[in-house]
Amino acid sequence: MSAVSRPVVALLVSLTIYGVVLGSFSDYMKLKPIEEKLGYLPSTSFLRYASADHKELVGASLVMKVIMYFGGIAEKQQANVIVQPPDYRGMSGILHGAVKLDPYNMDAYYFAQSFLTWEVKQYKIANDLLDYGMKYRSWDWMLPFFAGFNSSYFMRDYPAAATYYKRAGELSGSDLSKLLAGRYMQEAGQTELAIAYLTTMEKGERNQSVRRNYQLRLSAFKEVRKIEMARDRFKEAKGYLPTTVEQLSQGGFLSTVPLDPYGGQFYLEADGKVATTSKFAFAGAKKAAKQNAGETR
Repeated sequence: MSAVSRPVVALLVSLTIYGVVLGSFSDYMKLKPIEEKLGYLPSTSFLRYASADHKELVGASLVMKVIMYFGGIAEKQQANVIVQPPDYRGMSGILHGAVKLDPYNMDAYYFAQSFLTWEVKQYKIANDLLDYGMKYRSWDWMLPFFAGFNSSYFMRDYPAAATYYKRAGELSGSDLSKLLAGRYMQEAGQTELAIAYLTTMEKGERNQSVRRNYQLRLSAFKEVRKIEMARDRFKEAKGYLPTTVEQLSQGGFLSTVPLDPYGGQFYLEADGKVATTSKFAFAGAKKAAKQNAGETR
């Protein structure tokens, strides 16, 4: 090998090694687990005193802090990067503090509704916060709409749901809210209500990470509704409930077996209710997969 070619070869080898190392490092950084932190928050009393005439600004910054925190975790979860579970208690505390500083802050109520119900299952806390907001945002029809959904879909408190929906209808002039006020005194149509609710939430959400969460859950519920409608047609034709989703597909009541976007498998419970192994969460699908793997060993 000539003296001239040796440096060239060495350079090419070095560049190749550099590319391999850099590529591996980049892949590692993309998948590197992170732990988001909410940080320390002074008491609401101190913040109210310290913020003086800037309570609205401080309240808005607290809400943005929580949204950015949750959005960062949601993006990592969707990318299958392991992170610490969100600090829901801390998120709730900060949002409650934010509305004490500025009870008119729209984003605080809307975002609290999104995670206190679906993620934390603290329905009463969510409705208490919405009730607080209704005292100030007396024109905002979405607050009683959300409270009505929580009361009917989660809490099965249909008289309360009717009251909330009636108020939402009076404020918005929406025929949907007025119809829901009477309709959801009964236990029928829960999935339709969820779809109507999530559609409203998705359209009004400005944070893209949270909006994608709504879209994902909305697509899952639409698949559930397909199965429910097929189940009802099966029962009407056969006189009894089907036992499996596959039975609906094989009988021509479903063109294809709907797919759970969370990665789980839809199935029918003994009473005909449509459920999924994912429990409408990525973590639920992973847990079910591990359990199934253990059973097959």
